[in-house]
Amino acid sequence: MRTITRRASGLLLVAAALLIGCKPQQEVTTLRLAHALDQEHVVHKAMVLMGERLAHYSNGTMQIEIYSGGQLGNERELVELLQIGSLAMTKVSASSVESFVPQMRVFSVPYIFNDNAHLWQVLNGKTGTELLMALQPARLRGLGYYDAGSRSFYSTNTEINTPADLRGKKFRVLASQTAVRMVEELGGAATPVDWGELYTALQQGVVDGAENNPPSFYLSRHYELSKYYTLDEHTAVPDVLIVSLPVWQDLTPQQQEWLQRAANDSIVYQREAWQQSSDEALAAVKAAGVKVIYPDKQPFRDAVAPFHQSLQQTDIGPLLQQIADIGAQMEAKND
Repeated sequence: MRTITRRASGLLLVAAALLIGCKPQQEVTTLRLAHALDQEHVVHKAMVLMGERLAHYSNGTMQIEIYSGGQLGNERELVELLQIGSLAMTKVSASSVESFVPQMRVFSVPYIFNDNAHLWQVLNGKTGTELLMALQPARLRGLGYYDAGSRSFYSTNTEINTPADLRGKKFRVLASQTAVRMVEELGGAATPVDWGELYTALQQGVVDGAENNPPSFYLSRHYELSKYYTLDEHTAVPDVLIVSLPVWQDLTPQQQEWLQRAANDSIVYQREAWQQSSDEALAAVKAAGVKVIYPDKQPFRDAVAPFHQSLQQTDIGPLLQQIADIGAQMEAKND
């Protein structure tokens, strides 16, 4: 009797093992994310962290697959892939979505923020949230903002100390009509060029220079060709982390919550890491022989004052006023 019992127990264990083996594997939702930056860029590292946090929150049922370096297209092409649901997520400059969401062009208007604290007061507040929600009619959903620092001019052949030094020079800008007008107001000739083609454009003299933040200037290796970097800090254009609205709507409420939490974690990490990355980039380009120039910004501000005035009666006029009011309130508190 004891032998039969043992045998029966053994059969039960084997049957249980077979049943476990036949049980379907837990389904994993994979979100494809693409961007145009180098893998050493702090934004890419933040996205890697986001994938790790999403896997943690979802207990391994969700993951992010990252395609870096423009493998799947430039920023505009990536946004279009999101709109049709062929790609789940991307990070683009706010300037790159202004053709889809006109309100976003406010960030390409120069010298609208008093300082970095003013920028983040706007982005973390009602104005920033409303701009993220404005993406939805374009079949996009904003998850948050990454710090992209301030954009400044760099040149292959001349120092830029005042707006007059831009005259007759061709500068690469983002595919943004507002960015184009900004350079023209300062006296330069604006030339939109895809990021992936810019090194060659600088090398061949198609453009005389470009404008970007220190980490992008360094990691793109544009400093090898552009030996003058002027920290005029004309615009603070944040990066926007966005998800395809069709993809978002296919997720369960629980999955949406996990993804937003993971995105929030990556935003905190990226903002904390940004300043260190920027400082290290500046030190590296200086060591490579780049002359970093700290100009008087007032002549640049004066040069774009008519541009500011001309925007007051446009659809972004109220946004500009909101931003100015927030800055004034902050200054009043500090007095």
